[in-house]
Amino acid sequence: MADKVDVSRIRDDLVRAVKQGDENRARILVFQLGTGPKQIRAVLEAMLEDSDSLVRQAAAFGLGALGGAASAKRLEQQLALEEARGDYDGDAVIADIVRALSHIEEAGARKSLVRRLERLATRKMERSDAYEMAYALWRKRHPDLLPAVRQSLETLSLPAPHGLHGLLLLLEKTPEELNAWAQDPAVPMNYKTEVLAVLQEEVPDALISVLPAFISMAEPLSEETLSQDRHSADYCECLLRLLLMDRERLLSALPEHARSVLRSVARRLISATFPNPSTSAAVILEAIGRPEDAAFLEAHCPEYPTLAKVFLEAAQTLRNLH
Repeated sequence: MADKVDVSRIRDDLVRAVKQGDENRARILVFQLGTGPKQIRAVLEAMLEDSDSLVRQAAAFGLGALGGAASAKRLEQQLALEEARGDYDGDAVIADIVRALSHIEEAGARKSLVRRLERLATRKMERSDAYEMAYALWRKRHPDLLPAVRQSLETLSLPAPHGLHGLLLLLEKTPEELNAWAQDPAVPMNYKTEVLAVLQEEVPDALISVLPAFISMAEPLSEETLSQDRHSADYCECLLRLLLMDRERLLSALPEHARSVLRSVARRLISATFPNPSTSAAVILEAIGRPEDAAFLEAHCPEYPTLAKVFLEAAQTLRNLH
């Protein structure tokens, strides 16, 4: 077993990795805290009692990575404690606990999330809370969630649409129904954006086939529309970010026509948002564009150096296609 000095060092490294968002390194460090789950859990549970919220956030991540019914139970206990704090630090830890519970396989973790949703629905839920819960519950998707999500939407007063509306649609509809819904022009664009936002958390294999339907809805959007209609621009931006979340898997699965439409949409979005053009669109063009798109990217390159680098690297990649 690692001695006390090693555990202290590893703990500090874990806190740093979680703060920096380096989940791969953080996950490795969790399993260096002891020689077995019991010892690791003891260290993580002790970290939950720390006054520093960053340490508690790292502990929540660690228990989520460790998994198991015991971890889920301890995280739910800590969730109640953090809710009682009612401060900014507590809210930050809550977000990590909710995310950790979404990664634990046991049914108890799903029930903990449902109880959190039910408590939120009786209070003044913020939009950030709605998205936080939508992402977590989508990862724990199960038919048992439908009654709780429906009831929460009926109870809370948060203006529609938001992430829980997107979650409910994804839970209710079969892939075939979702495909038809996505192509229905009568459905407001901002409702479709909420579905795409939830899918950014995870696109299951069964729903990859519906992505062309969402892409087709962006095809008629002109440059003028994208520059003047915020909902349309948000829809396209959300669609592109979704496809880039797992680009190799999702872009490679698109049929040729959908890829062609996506290329046109990316070009129009860049033109519509210039001189602060969409970097997501630039990266999409880098992945599926043609050599002639290189000059387009250079002509629409933003002034800010960090953003300009994205455009110039994408242009160079396309030039290399020759």
